[in-house]
Amino acid sequence: MGCMARRLFIFDNPERFVAGTIGSAGQRAFFLQARKGGAVVSVAVEKVQVAALATRMEEVLVAVEHSAPATTEPDAEPLEEPVIGLFEVGAMALAWDPVTRMLVVEARDSTEEGEYPDVEDEADGPDLLRVRITPDEAHEFVRRSAALMSAGRPTCPFCGQPLNPEGHFCPRSNGQLN
Repeated sequence: MGCMARRLFIFDNPERFVAGTIGSAGQRAFFLQARKGGAVVSVAVEKVQVAALATRMEEVLVAVEHSAPATTEPDAEPLEEPVIGLFEVGAMALAWDPVTRMLVVEARDSTEEGEYPDVEDEADGPDLLRVRITPDEAHEFVRRSAALMSAGRPTCPFCGQPLNPEGHFCPRSNGQLN
């Protein structure tokens, strides 16, 4: 079985880097999307990955002592269509570049097995999306991600699981439909 060449999607100072969804609450698919000029790249992620990335971004911003800018209107625009996930994200990494004073986000394809060197010119390895954003853009990513998390299905007051429109079988109420 032949191996496909590794694809690298590098966005330094993108015009937009957001997490977004397609679909209705309970059926949403989550994506990270970067845009610079005519290039738009979307990769599929899990909701928990978006939450973890936003939380980690906040921690890095606190560590580098960068406070949130004066609140501007948050980017509430939908993802740019068509949304075609180029790959499903398996591993993500977040780093602070002290030289450029930017955050570096890396999202790697989950379909590749094994360890690969962190060298861009390697022909083999998982597809990779790398985005460099300013601290202000990171704050915006965190705000938008928080709004995405709260826009999901309401949670059951008894067990904390998401409520479907038709209710759910709650383990805290002896399996009764709530």
